Amino acid sequence: MGNLNNSAVLGLDAFEGSPIELRTNFTEDDLQQVITAVYTQVLGNQHVMEADRLASAESLLRNGDISVRQFVRLVAKSELYRSLFFNSVSQYRFIELNFKHLLGRAPQSQSEISNHVATYNEQGYDAEIDSYLDSDEYINSFSENVVPYPRGIRSQAGFTNDSFNRMFTLLRGSATNDTGKASRLVGSVASNTPTAIKSLAKGNGSSYGNNGKRFTISYSSSKGSARLAKYSGQSCTVNYEQLSSRVQSIHKSGGKILGIIELT
Repeated sequence: MGNLNNSAVLGLDAFEGSPIELRTNFTEDDLQQVITAVYTQVLGNQHVMEADRLASAESLLRNGDISVRQFVRLVAKSELYRSLFFNSVSQYRFIELNFKHLLGRAPQSQSEISNHVATYNEQGYDAEIDSYLDSDEYINSFSENVVPYPRGIRSQAGFTNDSFNRMFTLLRGSATNDTGKASRLVGSVASNTPTAIKSLAKGNGSSYGNNGKRFTISYSSSKGSARLAKYSGQSCTVNYEQLSSRVQSIHKSGGKILGIIELT
């Protein structure tokens, strides 16, 4: 990583989707701009106290020992990220925020969500974070030294027309942060329905209506002490209007969602 020494910053406002990149001949001010942009993006626009900064990781980046991508990885695996977006939120919320923070977009389908649920359940927290940062999508979008930014607010090949609405629902404006505990997209993603843009409204951002769809939720539920990791597989069938609340109820009771299938 020695070629990171002498790099400079290229970019504008990350919220507007303009890349910030660490390039050659950087100054300390340039480096601080990159570091600030990473904290803002990866930590969901949270205010970062001086004591919460990753001084060791910042030093590695300054010395050219790691790339911006590796710095992003260290922030996403930090105790601060865990405390904000893992320990106190639902599993679906954790995953949809990982998409936002690390890939700069909202999840596109239930299969994407299910794949990441499986990655976390089978391989753990670090593997779930790595699955974004080691993906071809991340490399092709940001390479090694571009700070992730909200790509979903611009039209992109291979993405649905609803991508903008879903990403806008997750962004909720540049003055807000990602403190909400409940998933905002579980209903619209699972049911594959359009996402209505609601200005700072409550709810998960989905387009509600009596559309008659029904879904089977497969989940594992705690069967005794959580420390013993005893879980039993269960499933339930709900209509569209019940989907979001049922998912949240399962999470609150200590269960884990294994999959959601639309009934035909």
